[in-house]
Amino acid sequence: AVITEKYGANGCNVGEDGGFVPDISRQVLPLCLTILVFHIIDQRALPLTPVREGLDIVREAIGRTGYNDKIKIGIGVAATEFCIGTKYDLEFKSPNKSGQNFKSGEDMIQMYKDLCIDYPIASIEDPFDKEDWEHSKRFCGLGLCQVVGDDLLMSNPKRIERAIHESACNSLLLKINQIGTVTEAVDVVKMAKEAHWGVVVSQRFGETNDCFIADLAVALGAGQIKAGAPCLGERVAKYNQPNATARPVVEPVRSLVRRSNWFN
Repeated sequence: AVITEKYGANGCNVGEDGGFVPDISRQVLPLCLTILVFHIIDQRALPLTPVREGLDIVREAIGRTGYNDKIKIGIGVAATEFCIGTKYDLEFKSPNKSGQNFKSGEDMIQMYKDLCIDYPIASIEDPFDKEDWEHSKRFCGLGLCQVVGDDLLMSNPKRIERAIHESACNSLLLKINQIGTVTEAVDVVKMAKEAHWGVVVSQRFGETNDCFIADLAVALGAGQIKAGAPCLGERVAKYNQPNATARPVVEPVRSLVRRSNWFN
């Protein structure tokens, strides 16, 4: 209702991950809600004014539910996509870009700090370029929210080890087909848990109704899943799965985890 009131029926067109795509200042941005992380507005971009416009929409929608104290906001930034050298181009998707709206890593840190103050943000994913370890470390050290590593980590043990050592983030975005096998995925989850990180089991583009990642998230005790917005069937299926079949489906996986001593 919030989107249709402000942008009309076309504002509720659905993107690839199942999120709505209102024409926010002619930009599109990612927003997600935690604790079960799902996109409410689809695609990736982060120009500053549209971000606040989008966050205002989400905050108003949360307020109408009456669950302000229970629903928090997460942002998937994917900053690698608009990093040019050492600067971040906040107009990289604008059809009328001025070429002047470039931000330094320090500027980005200040922007995130301001957003965390003004909105109930609990999680930010990939706030900096995948090789911008220094600013990731500085921002994570502020302790403002969960800082999730996706492009930064690539589910790669060596990059995760470095991130743990440098405190560059405090949560792992786990993509099974990114690392290659379930065994390798479980190994990196073990690394994350030993570092007292959060773990977010994530979908990929081109999802089907297969719900394995939902079962795995419960079996590993991840606590968070990113499966897209509950608008498309293949997304809804994953959110329904833990409630519908948690014990008969997940217990065998959990038993395998225990027998393999992965978390001992």
